[in-house]
Amino acid sequence: MPGDPSVSIVVPSRGGAGHLPRLFEALARQSLDDWEAVVVLDGDVDDSSAVVRLAAKELPVRLVVFDDNQGRPAALNAGFRAAKGDVLVRCDDDMVPGPNYVENHARAHEERDVGVVGLVRNVYPDTSYARAYGRAWDARYRRDAYRVDPAETWRYWAGNCSVTRRLWERVGPYDTAFRSYGWEDVDWGYRLSRTGVPIVLDPRLETEHRGPAATTAARAQRAFYAGAAKRRFDSKHGMVPASGTQRSAWRSAVMGLQLGLDEKRVTRLGRAVDRAAMFLPRPLAHKAVALVVEASSEAGQRISAAGDAI
Repeated sequence: MPGDPSVSIVVPSRGGAGHLPRLFEALARQSLDDWEAVVVLDGDVDDSSAVVRLAAKELPVRLVVFDDNQGRPAALNAGFRAAKGDVLVRCDDDMVPGPNYVENHARAHEERDVGVVGLVRNVYPDTSYARAYGRAWDARYRRDAYRVDPAETWRYWAGNCSVTRRLWERVGPYDTAFRSYGWEDVDWGYRLSRTGVPIVLDPRLETEHRGPAATTAARAQRAFYAGAAKRRFDSKHGMVPASGTQRSAWRSAVMGLQLGLDEKRVTRLGRAVDRAAMFLPRPLAHKAVALVVEASSEAGQRISAAGDAI
């Protein structure tokens, strides 16, 4: 009987039947073959299980299926519990890892206790959002991330990261209270950082991401949900939100706009900006998208703070 793999790749998925084949193709080309993938379907809404079972005929892929939607933290916890490897990699279903992905994650844990993050390179369809905002934002995000103070790298814990099993057990499972979009990862990274373990951003692990928000409407909706989740994170850890004392015309515009937004209005406003961005000069379109995204995040925080469910 073969021994357990050294690396387990945990893939939470919901509605990922269109993405998973590309991920499996990339995993089939890995330079290190001592791995397994554990795909957790958070409710199978598109027959993703058939895609996984087909891949499992050729690759070391295992499947966990929830009968209904339990949320991404629950899916991650189930995947890590089922994993057999010593190095535990968290990989979203819309990633396209390079051929040294598994090997580089494994090597990063050979000499010391460390949390490892690979940033993502978003691949956008040619939308007005991508042209006006998305691609420029993506490049700036990665540039700024590599310059961040090491004490703040926990903020980048996301869909491409790894720890050893010992560290996973030390920190404990993802917090299933984070049911809306985002921040369950940041919460886990923050908890890891509180143990004193360094978290490093490894440029070798930058990975192509094929599922970014491709419109202002979609990005604004994610920002709204993420704002609500951020408020939960701040409350849980006793973080003090920015006071807003450094007023500017831009900040005033963001805070003024967010007062009129709720979940439905965020989407409608995003769609309007998507239409307008096709005709506006690019600098103006960029400002319009940024305004909606930032205001949507603030609206999510405001509504969450008021105790309304999101």
